[in-house]
Amino acid sequence: MLGFKILTVFLLSALGGQSVAETVDRQWVGQFSSGRLEQWEPQVFSGETRYQLQSEQTGSDLSVLHALSHASASGLVKHQQVNLTETPILHWRWKVARGVNATNERRKNNDDYAARVYIIVKGGFFPWKTMALNYVWANGVKKGDMWNNAFAPGQSKMLALRSAEAELGQWYEESRNVQRDFQALFGESVTHIDVIAIMTDTDNTGTRAETYYGDIFFSNR
Repeated sequence: MLGFKILTVFLLSALGGQSVAETVDRQWVGQFSSGRLEQWEPQVFSGETRYQLQSEQTGSDLSVLHALSHASASGLVKHQQVNLTETPILHWRWKVARGVNATNERRKNNDDYAARVYIIVKGGFFPWKTMALNYVWANGVKKGDMWNNAFAPGQSKMLALRSAEAELGQWYEESRNVQRDFQALFGESVTHIDVIAIMTDTDNTGTRAETYYGDIFFSNR
């Protein structure tokens, strides 16, 4: 797990319906529903979380990304620059079938999550200036809690969007203003992001987790 967390230090238009097409700009990051995983690169560190596309339900033509972790720490990374001035809102949905029994994710031995979405701004020639914003599905901390990552406290910040109160086996849709969240957690005004990553990891707790990820995209609203 340490490897992927430290990775964050160094890494660290489709139109809708007729009524909104004229006002909504959309930049795709993950079109899993179309069975596409292009440009998503695996990062394996402590055991391998299995990621694979599968049908959302029997007989459906739509796919979702299935993640299965057993005492493992690996993720999928995509290098894609997004202009937050134009499209600051990140949208995705996720469903946890089996969660992580972490009691306090602020500690290194509990720094595991059934689901997380990383948003990374690179530091260029100054890797210590890299910033990683982690939207996580936690268990021990409360929904809405924010804290410094246990492995990279200066560069990686955590925000719990879901926690133990969330129902297993149910889809949740998320929508976050990434520009505002960077300002709130880092005190920095950012105009673009460089990397997006997803991960289901259980290496620190030695447990199992199972999660499904839906499409991921940025929009202007």
